[in-house]
Amino acid sequence: MTIVFRIPASGAERVGFAYSPAMEAVLSLHVLVEPKHHPVQHGWVRAMRRLSPGLKREIEAFAFAVRSYFPEFLFPRPTGGLPDFEGELAALRTADPDLVRLEFAVPLLTSWPGSGEGRDPHVLDRPEVRRRLRERAVEESDDAMAAMLLDDPRALLERFLTMLESYWREAFEDEWARLEPELAAGVSEAGQRIAERGLYGMLRGLWPEVRSDPRTEKFWLERPHDHDVVIGPDDRLVLAPSAYVWPHVRVNCDGPWPLGLVFPVSSIAQEARPRIPPVQLVGILRALADDTRLRALRLIAERPRSTQELAPLVGVSEAALSKHLRVMADAGLLERRREGYYVLYRLVSGRVAGLGPSLESFLHSDDHDHGDRRPTD
Repeated sequence: MTIVFRIPASGAERVGFAYSPAMEAVLSLHVLVEPKHHPVQHGWVRAMRRLSPGLKREIEAFAFAVRSYFPEFLFPRPTGGLPDFEGELAALRTADPDLVRLEFAVPLLTSWPGSGEGRDPHVLDRPEVRRRLRERAVEESDDAMAAMLLDDPRALLERFLTMLESYWREAFEDEWARLEPELAAGVSEAGQRIAERGLYGMLRGLWPEVRSDPRTEKFWLERPHDHDVVIGPDDRLVLAPSAYVWPHVRVNCDGPWPLGLVFPVSSIAQEARPRIPPVQLVGILRALADDTRLRALRLIAERPRSTQELAPLVGVSEAALSKHLRVMADAGLLERRREGYYVLYRLVSGRVAGLGPSLESFLHSDDHDHGDRRPTD
């Protein structure tokens, strides 16, 4: 299933950039409650052992809301100025309580208990849904959280924002002072890419989380539900760089919150890319040094493909293409998966993402021991 955004390749004026201290703080809370798949941010996880016991308990009480979900009311607006943390919290305190309750209910329900498109907040008033929500809220948090979720969403929002304020004062205010220049640079860099390469040229940098096709003027993300979103002339798509969203890309496709993406700022993405040992790097560069292989690799990057599908697209026989694919698989660029009669080849995304940083690291390395060695065939 996929969330598809449709926006003209010439629609840069429909894009707005933003970054947000409140959003970044909540994304860092996700790192604290799910540290095992955030190795780049393990320094922050270790540093936060010093948080006060009361704040740790409140963060744990709200873990259900940030573990595998992101409250969409935190998405920054693509228009207007860049508010400070206090300004953002003041705006959040005016949010519609029914929509706030919906955002905290979504991660507690495995599937939305309604029919049709969108999420109707009034579905949460059904007796069977209220019963299920109470059970899940008590299981994931505490009795007080369950009562607020069901009957007092304003109090629930206030409890959440009070926790966020305490976290800001104890820890994240200084971290934001460090991060804000980095995120501002990320906005400038992304805007420059759009100016030089167009909107879809910039979006290609978010692959493989975001896949795009400028010919059909759409980009998409694999998610647990299907949604087709058209960014019209009067709409805005917000693109928000973040240091703590890595390795994810967060997406919102539902109003009334801003439509858009939260993506890893380039400095974090580069730091996180794996480095390829020099001997393996030589093999990868050799595997890429062929026009037929490069064209096949580009097609496979769009989606997994079989030899039978690829051969006519690149203009060679199946036997010849099989040899090319074997070279790239042996270099670690491709992996094979059998589906019935066919063997599908898919790109090993980390291998490709690590190629540029690994080559740059090799060229600027202070270790000269490998400079005199010649790779053997």
